[in-house]
Amino acid sequence: MRFSKIAMLAATLLPLASHATLGGAPGAGTSSPTVLRAVSPSAATAPVQPANAAPYSLHQSIDANGVTLREYALPGNVVFAVSWDGPIRPDMTALLGSYFPNFVNAGQSHARGTGPLVDGNDDFRIESSGRLGRFSGMAWLPRLMPAGVRPGDLQ
Repeated sequence: MRFSKIAMLAATLLPLASHATLGGAPGAGTSSPTVLRAVSPSAATAPVQPANAAPYSLHQSIDANGVTLREYALPGNVVFAVSWDGPIRPDMTALLGSYFPNFVNAGQSHARGTGPLVDGNDDFRIESSGRLGRFSGMAWLPRLMPAGVRPGDLQ
């Protein structure tokens, strides 16, 4: 019984410190992110270029709940997009930072149970979907998106 209480406490507290923040520095608060690669717009057809020549880098981590988090960061060390995939939705407050109110507003204007949440404007965009045991989504800042990169390229 005591072990289950400790496990539940850890499960609720650990996700609070496991995400980057949209618009912030990559890996901020992440215990051990993995830098996967620097990506150029033509990465599918050409070898990966050095990090200083790529329009963004991809950092991936897995939080305590098994949610895979991907941060897409500009060379200036600013996260312009985040994506998630896992058995639960990550802590959206920590993940979206100052853009969390935009997420709340999008959710309030969306009818419950009618499908994925797709909303946004020129400042913030979000696509989120899920069902029990399988949640995924992506949020990005269109004004920071590198030239030649589309949100669909980030999947």
